[in-house]
Amino acid sequence: MVKRLRSALVGFFSWGAPTAALEPAGPAGKTVYAVGDIHGDLGTLDRLLALIAADIAAEARGDAWVGVEVCAGGETRERPLVIFLGDYVDRGAESAAVLDRLCADPVPGAECRFLIGNHEAAMLGFLEDPAANAEWLSFGGAETLASYGIRASVGISSDVRCRALRDQLAARVPDRHRAFLGGLDSHHILSDYMFVHAGIQPGRALDRQHRDDLLWIREPFLSSRRSHPKVVVHGHTIVDAPEFWPNRIAIDTGAYATGILTALVIRGITRRIIQT
Repeated sequence: MVKRLRSALVGFFSWGAPTAALEPAGPAGKTVYAVGDIHGDLGTLDRLLALIAADIAAEARGDAWVGVEVCAGGETRERPLVIFLGDYVDRGAESAAVLDRLCADPVPGAECRFLIGNHEAAMLGFLEDPAANAEWLSFGGAETLASYGIRASVGISSDVRCRALRDQLAARVPDRHRAFLGGLDSHHILSDYMFVHAGIQPGRALDRQHRDDLLWIREPFLSSRRSHPKVVVHGHTIVDAPEFWPNRIAIDTGAYATGILTALVIRGITRRIIQT
């Protein structure tokens, strides 16, 4: 318990200064930002994107990592990378607007990678087979439909009604949203880190992980203290403050409910947190 509290506090109080560790390390010369679950909260997303843009500008001036020996050798600074960990839709009121923002170069000057969350998978499942995936309406789908101007009640299960809602959604989802959702990655591995929406199955090789686990897992991943091949950076499970464990880092701070959207910043062997 003491170790857990200490790890959470390290993340909570590291906004202004990086947290150094011998391991793991990010890619040399490249700053990586990992963004937690957005869930249809456009205002909070815009605030975090502005903070990331300001941080990139500060780094270009040499201000962001003042007093920290980030990398040795004076290597050329590479274009920053922003990795979004999934769950862009559902729960909040502005899912369609969030997808619009993410489709349109959300961090100018940075490379962006977008991962799929369980909520995007559920939305795509509803579009493909609405009756079999009607449960989506009960855990955020109704709010996403509303963001496209479609009224729906939680708990709808009839085949006819589900198909009617699917047809309305299919007619209103623009092609750019479909292309975005269809192009989402299940995970991204970079140096000593693996970025994924929910987590991994402990003890299973990374190339043998099941997609459902990458999108949905909680246990035994959350309670496992065994080393993984990479340190896993994930969202999916809401935490009061970012949690730093030797084998994983949790950054879903429940933006749609708390207004706190979190980004983990990795530069070489250093880590810090940016939050709205």
